[in-house]
Amino acid sequence: MDFAFSDGTLDRADYLRHDHAALAALWPQARILVIDKDGNALCDAAQQPAMPTGAQLGGGPGLSIFLGLSTAGEKPGIAHFAVAAEVVAFDAPARIDLRSAAAQWPAFEAGVFALARALMHWHARTRFCSACGGEIEFRRAGYLGVCLRCNAEHYPRTDPAIIVTASDGERLLLGHNAAWPEKRYSCIAGFVEPGETLEQTVAREVFEETRVRIKSARYLASQPWPFPGSLMLGFEADAEPDAPQVDGELEDARWFTRAEIGAALEGRDDAPLQLPPRISIARALIERWHRSG
Repeated sequence: MDFAFSDGTLDRADYLRHDHAALAALWPQARILVIDKDGNALCDAAQQPAMPTGAQLGGGPGLSIFLGLSTAGEKPGIAHFAVAAEVVAFDAPARIDLRSAAAQWPAFEAGVFALARALMHWHARTRFCSACGGEIEFRRAGYLGVCLRCNAEHYPRTDPAIIVTASDGERLLLGHNAAWPEKRYSCIAGFVEPGETLEQTVAREVFEETRVRIKSARYLASQPWPFPGSLMLGFEADAEPDAPQVDGELEDARWFTRAEIGAALEGRDDAPLQLPPRISIARALIERWHRSG
């Protein structure tokens, strides 16, 4: 399946996060992703990455976040860092948000942006200790927050969520959220609760949102979803042919036939629904279900 943020050619090089001398040596040739206070990346006029080298920015890693080393391309081993726009003397013609970059940038750069944005969002919202209220200082190249008062350690948070193509064998169950564009339908999804297996989450979320009962579920793939910090765990499930009912979480839920999904995939004007964007695992799961018929 093909979706955004699944490129695996960045070596996160955990062993370098504590090595200040090694990071400083990597800095001059490194590529630096500059992100503004709204989470947008600086880019050129064509909306492509504007990633200066460390030598162009000057100084050293300082307050930047070390993201990792490239493992493919023309120059494997090049370090990548992220830095807040307000702490460097660098500007670019435009800004781009992560969703747009996922659709327009090469897969590697989009993945780097996803990691950088998630970490910088965590930094922005982890300024004080949740245990004692003390000030947080970030260490290990941006991956560890330490309270300066009580020494409590804080780490980046990722929230697991399931997303599922539930089918009765002939039809696919999809839901519509009131905040989405008209006719946009997508897979049922929801966060994992404490003490649950992923399969239990699939059954609970589908029933809570649609009153459709799940018989069995199978894991397929996962996608980092840094909006701001989720991990989408993709499933397919066998469901009873119950009539969908919604109670507020969704505005509507419906069964769709393969022909109707096919019309949407073709972008036909007479299609009864619009599908989620191609960057999402939801779209990949729907396409897989349609091919399986």
